[in-house]
Amino acid sequence: MPRYFLELAYDGTAYKGWQIQPNMPTVQQELDRRLSQILRQPVYSLGSGRTDSGVHASHQVAHFDAELPEGLSPEQLLYRLNRALPSDIGAYALTPVQPDAHARFSAVARSYEYHVALRRDPFRRDQALWLDKAPDVAAMNEAARHLVGQRDFTAFSKVKGAETHYVCWVHEAGWHPTPHGLVFRIRANRFVRGMVRLVVGTLLDVGRGKLTPAGFADVLHRQQRIAASGAAAAHGLFLSRVEYPPEVLLPGQESAEKPFFVTDAELQPFYWQQPEKDR
Repeated sequence: MPRYFLELAYDGTAYKGWQIQPNMPTVQQELDRRLSQILRQPVYSLGSGRTDSGVHASHQVAHFDAELPEGLSPEQLLYRLNRALPSDIGAYALTPVQPDAHARFSAVARSYEYHVALRRDPFRRDQALWLDKAPDVAAMNEAARHLVGQRDFTAFSKVKGAETHYVCWVHEAGWHPTPHGLVFRIRANRFVRGMVRLVVGTLLDVGRGKLTPAGFADVLHRQQRIAASGAAAAHGLFLSRVEYPPEVLLPGQESAEKPFFVTDAELQPFYWQQPEKDR
């Protein structure tokens, strides 16, 4: 059966996260329901990551298998899907891919953004964390530099997660100015559960002067969850980009413009050895 990658975005305010949960509204549940209605067959999607309750995505990727009815092109399906979805979910692109391409396991890099507003903004109350005092950005960036590289993120993971190991290769981590605010961007080959919000919460303590950059590095290297600060609020967090190798594409698609596929040179930082104990 043909497989498709669907790129989408959503405001997570009204949802209890991405993944289907009994008797709770989720993005995956809404997407599957609309696809099943349009295609008149059961459709089950699988996302690149399980965003938590209240977390948003400006670029999520999900795959699903389906036989499109005769005469219905991927472009037409995308149009009908956007007409059917609620206004807080938008579908951007639908791409046929290899039968074994997997939205989660084929991804080689993911990026998250955490937005902070330094001016009270009623139009971003559900999309940015408001701070009434500007933090020390230089200190936070000094601390964030300790995240880059292959690191064990046990200190910044939710307890009792399903991970077999907590090693991630972080390619980029830093704070950047925005109009009336800040954004923290982090890109890695993988993320453990709760990692970004715990990292941001601890970095904000650095920015408030409660923790030094050296103290932040100590928290990371101690690998003890109790050492980190509390998690930053969910509503400031966005899954912002998911990247895949060109091999997931069908023959003939390689030359097409596919913004979420990365080149071999860009992939190089994410080829790393799994820790011996986890092989």
